[in-house]
Amino acid sequence: MKRWFSKDKLLYPFYILSHPSDGYYELRHRERGSVPVAIIITALFSFCYSMNRIHASFIVNDVDPRSVDSMSELVGVMLLFFLFCIGNWSVTCLMGGEGRFKDIITAVGYALLPLVLTMVPATIISQYVAADEEAFYYIILIFGVAWAAILVLMGIMIIHNYSLAKTLVTLFLTFCSMLIIIFVTIMLFDLLSQVYNFFRNIYVELQNRV
Repeated sequence: MKRWFSKDKLLYPFYILSHPSDGYYELRHRERGSVPVAIIITALFSFCYSMNRIHASFIVNDVDPRSVDSMSELVGVMLLFFLFCIGNWSVTCLMGGEGRFKDIITAVGYALLPLVLTMVPATIISQYVAADEEAFYYIILIFGVAWAAILVLMGIMIIHNYSLAKTLVTLFLTFCSMLIIIFVTIMLFDLLSQVYNFFRNIYVELQNRV
């Protein structure tokens, strides 16, 4: 437990916020990252996202709080998170990437920390803004999204030792691979469903004949 949740491991994501270049390099080459911490940050992002949809002021939020299912959104966020990591790993394995699967998980998970840090104050501020002041709310959210996107870009670039151009191509191919994985998964489930129904119909037919 101490190997994953030591003081250095817990504080290291905050170091990456201000020193992304050095932080991601040491994450890859000096084993300073922690996969469990990255997953916890991802879960915290999902929690903050749900809380924002529930508690943000009606001025900036048109979602019915009663329709928000935090557990379903947590499952959705975690699935997208791992889908992105698997897609990136599958692409970078073919493009000479140096990052391991656990490095990708850690880098992407740490990159979500700005969203956690900005979504909470944005939700609080939304309770005090007037109808013509919602720009302050959106500026905070846009800042968090931009910060997270830059960290993801730098993280993928550094852990795989890519140039900026190759990183952008890799990210595009990652999203393409995500779509392919989703398509194949849907086709697989459909095939399994048909096989199940086929044998079920045979079983029901045999029961009726006995």
